[in-house]
Amino acid sequence: MKALVTGGGGFLGGAIVRMLHQQGADVRSFSRGNYPELAALGVEQAHGDLADYQALQRAAQGCDIVFHVAAKAGIWGSYDEFYQANVIGTENVLAACRHHSIAKLVYTGSPSVVFDGNDVEGGNESLPYPARFEAHYPRTKVLAEQLVLAANGPELATVSLRPHLIWGPGDNHLVPRIIARARSGRLRRIGHRPCPVDTVYVDNAAHAHLLAAQRLAPTSPVAGKAYFISNGEPLPLWEMVNRILAAAGLPPVTATISPAAAYAVGTICEGIWSLFRLAGEPPMTRFVARELSTSHWFDISAARRDLGYEPAISIDEGLRRLRAWLAEAGAR
Repeated sequence: MKALVTGGGGFLGGAIVRMLHQQGADVRSFSRGNYPELAALGVEQAHGDLADYQALQRAAQGCDIVFHVAAKAGIWGSYDEFYQANVIGTENVLAACRHHSIAKLVYTGSPSVVFDGNDVEGGNESLPYPARFEAHYPRTKVLAEQLVLAANGPELATVSLRPHLIWGPGDNHLVPRIIARARSGRLRRIGHRPCPVDTVYVDNAAHAHLLAAQRLAPTSPVAGKAYFISNGEPLPLWEMVNRILAAAGLPPVTATISPAAAYAVGTICEGIWSLFRLAGEPPMTRFVARELSTSHWFDISAARRDLGYEPAISIDEGLRRLRAWLAEAGAR
């Protein structure tokens, strides 16, 4: 099998590339930068932007399957930036698949596509897309996922996986943000409710993608569907945050702000950042205020049934590995 992984130099994309390489697949990564760790594995690297169809078409040539992992994530930025990467980029991936008669596309979606600001407890794939969004990322990920699932057919089988809050060694997003905010004294617990959430260790998320690829075919029960992926171990949100902080040798977060106050601060920050076109992300947004004060965990029985997915790395084991990685990286 020859596989193209968009975003192969990223956190999840890199884990998928390594697993494919370990299984003997011929792997090509598509990303904007060059990654020495991929070169060390002998992985071919194609460079370009998701909005550049010609670059994607060249990268997809000769491939049997595409893992479309790359996206613009985050809580802030212009709508056009998110739309170009997440929607136009996905359109280009689909067009490249059709151009080269590639039979399979495994897409990395997001559980945020069903988040409406309220608690989600044990939600499954029947949850609808909400009518409105408070961030551009989930709005554009909905549009991209709809494109992917609508493209499923006899010539191209597609599936969307929705891994929830990916973390682990090598994380360049969730864990570093938590640690940085804690060290700067800007981390605040929002409210006092337990708010259980589930997360997924990066290797479990990558393994789910490979399982989906193995089972994906035009007539399989996987084709044209979306699946939630997690560790299946919901924990109170702030307990999980504190366990990550403990892995970094930091004390637990104790300062608290009410959900209403956090939402108000997010509204004000968004207004200021928009009005004065300030660089960087606001310290709080409405989306983050809602996300950090609600429960959101998902039923993964469909992934277990259809993909044969079973989380191999527990949260306890993942945290042990995270602690070792942070110590080695000098982050403790």
